[in-house]
Amino acid sequence: MKLTINDNYEFDIRKNQERITLDHEELQVTCVSLPDGHFQMIYQNRSYNLELVSDNHIEKTMVVKVNGREYEVRVKDQYDQLLKQMGLDSLKTSKVKELKAPMPGLVLNVLVEEGQEVKKGEGLLILEAMKMENIIKAASDGLVSKILIQRGSKVEKNEILIHF
Repeated sequence: MKLTINDNYEFDIRKNQERITLDHEELQVTCVSLPDGHFQMIYQNRSYNLELVSDNHIEKTMVVKVNGREYEVRVKDQYDQLLKQMGLDSLKTSKVKELKAPMPGLVLNVLVEEGQEVKKGEGLLILEAMKMENIIKAASDGLVSKILIQRGSKVEKNEILIHF
């Protein structure tokens, strides 16, 4: 894996069972998992308190607090590196042209209007499915060009709801 910390430092890291290799140097690290995303790590006879503040599996980023100081960490696994080598890494940031219903359900509320700019992760609508309310979010930044549903609409899976 390749780790980028605070957009300044890059490291190659490998973890094999109890061994960690950082930039081709094997490290002697002892790490104990504690409750609530906390860890105790000992490296070169020094103790470090680690806390996982936030974790975004989709973007492969996390914020880690080490002895009270926060660090943003970006992770690129072997598949990300392979996509980059093949020149396909830019495909992940492609624009979405339409939003389709991920499941059949009832539209409880539409949170955007036509002509509105939306950011990635922003709520677009609330869809009730199987007695659960689901906030459907934007997959990328964009401009809402046409809304094809309204509050109270029943939708089927893969039905187009919004054009961008």
